Amino acid sequence: MSRIMGLDVGDRTIGIAISDENKRIALPYENYFRTSNKNDVNYILELCVEKNVVTIVSGLPYNMNGTLGPQAEKTKNFLKLLEKKFKYSDRIESTINIILWDERLTSMAAEKVMIAANLSREKRKKNIDKIAGTFILQGYLDYYNGGM
Repeated sequence: MSRIMGLDVGDRTIGIAISDENKRIALPYENYFRTSNKNDVNYILELCVEKNVVTIVSGLPYNMNGTLGPQAEKTKNFLKLLEKKFKYSDRIESTINIILWDERLTSMAAEKVMIAANLSREKRKKNIDKIAGTFILQGYLDYYNGGM
């Protein structure tokens, strides 16, 4: 069965979450430490093949006033590279859709959850991006499944 992947694209890491096979629950997967756009795109492609991902939901970092800032442009540029890699790859059988999702306040929500779970500052720092990716993906999955 196919899955949906959530991404929280940052300068140093990409927080990755992957749905269950029923596409109802977002599960934290990992914090991928970025090395280069080429390596990062190849890694995401291979992960999509391995996990049978059909859709990627990437957080788009809007400013609180609804405008897009510099990080949003970096995210969009990375996703364009990813889309191009998918288009010309013989590793995937069909197109993987990329959806942009408003990620305002996801990092704050992830931080609050980890504080409530009594995680140390060090553990929170190590996990913040994949938890934010999970919030992004869960928001989309709730929408995708009609708010259930």
